[in-house]
Amino acid sequence: MGEAIKERAVFATKIGAVATTVGSAVGLGNIWRFPYEAGIHGGGAFLILYLIFVLLIGIPLLCAEFIMGRGTRSNVLGAYRKLSPTRHWDYFGILGIVSSILIISFYAVVAGWTAEFCIASISGQLEFTTQEARHEGFMQLTTGANSIIWTLIFLFFNFSILFLGVTKGIERASNILMPLFFLLLIAFCINSFNLPGFSAGINYLFQPDFSKVSSSVILGALGQAFFSLSLGLGCMMTYASYFSDRNRLGKTAATTALLDTMVAILAGIIIFPAVFSFGLSPEAGPTLVFEVLPHIFNQLPGGMWWSTLFFLLLFLASLTSTVSMSEISISYFCEEKGMTRKSATFTSAFFSFIGALLCAMSFGWLSDFKIFGLNFFNLFDYVSSNIALPIGGMGCSIFVGWVVKKRYIENQLTDFGAFKFKFIGILVFFLRWICPMAIFLIFLNSIGIL
Repeated sequence: MGEAIKERAVFATKIGAVATTVGSAVGLGNIWRFPYEAGIHGGGAFLILYLIFVLLIGIPLLCAEFIMGRGTRSNVLGAYRKLSPTRHWDYFGILGIVSSILIISFYAVVAGWTAEFCIASISGQLEFTTQEARHEGFMQLTTGANSIIWTLIFLFFNFSILFLGVTKGIERASNILMPLFFLLLIAFCINSFNLPGFSAGINYLFQPDFSKVSSSVILGALGQAFFSLSLGLGCMMTYASYFSDRNRLGKTAATTALLDTMVAILAGIIIFPAVFSFGLSPEAGPTLVFEVLPHIFNQLPGGMWWSTLFFLLLFLASLTSTVSMSEISISYFCEEKGMTRKSATFTSAFFSFIGALLCAMSFGWLSDFKIFGLNFFNLFDYVSSNIALPIGGMGCSIFVGWVVKKRYIENQLTDFGAFKFKFIGILVFFLRWICPMAIFLIFLNSIGIL
């Protein structure tokens, strides 16, 4: 049997546990998706709704995944099997494993762009003057062989960390990368104070106009709160299985949600003042990161270095997220298939490389190949993000709320009575009723019904 089955790894410190879970939650969704969603949904009102949903939906779901992971000390499939009286719940575990590979496949392509743009910024390749030139430059850098090469380079970094194991690889890397990530964020925020559009950008982000609140704004904020915390996939469940008994699950969930939300807000403080300083629209959308912001940074003193550091920031966020996603399948291969850590890592890497190659070639040689009208990149994105994650989130919430015994939940949250947790009844109520209904609305919205 595999090494991981003989002696299961545990994060060495509480700080390491928090760093890894925050690293899992923090990703392109915070720096790329949050400003975009806030931009198209009116800024301040969206932010307030987002904060409410993180509190009411995000933290309970984090607790649910932590309870399953730390309580069973198993991979995502093993956790459902140990806590379920039947095998019907196995499908949610399998869904998380398959979804993690699909997400890494397309996520690695975008992450590869961040690495490529970081190098391109240093060499002065991003100094475009017109919108047409910026778009043409983006297409040249992200299509064909370029996209494939940088995707593979990113995956090499990702699996190099995982190959070293839980404590020497994941935890040690998180303890280094997350402080560096926050230092870069703070540096960019300080720079934003000196931009002429700082006041306008901050007002847009923090002054709510509730007249702009609509069903689309509410659903957008709800979806952002769900997706930004890496819920529904099994990342948090897998990482929680490495928590020590000293980790207070409720406190760790709240800390993770707080720091993840802080990153999203800091990203808004970075991006919106820059957008308003140069007369651009806060609704610029996904092109904002790879086409608009390099142009903005190049107009600042030391612009080349700001642009380079920004893409380094994105690279770090991408790396910590994909490491956690890869660990889902690695822990499965170790514990359910009896592989050694090295064999499991190579197996996970193989599937991720194949999927990533298909997604990278979607912008070149396979651009005309469609399934249901979607190329591989868009297909993997749609199936995992719009279907699998909401279903996985609903399954976890209902499972912990209705199937797992309340006494078991209480024991995990209080470390078998070692300390108090006052909100167990409220948590169970939310997991049974509020969270599943909220995620169902996210699901309907993501597939275009609402």
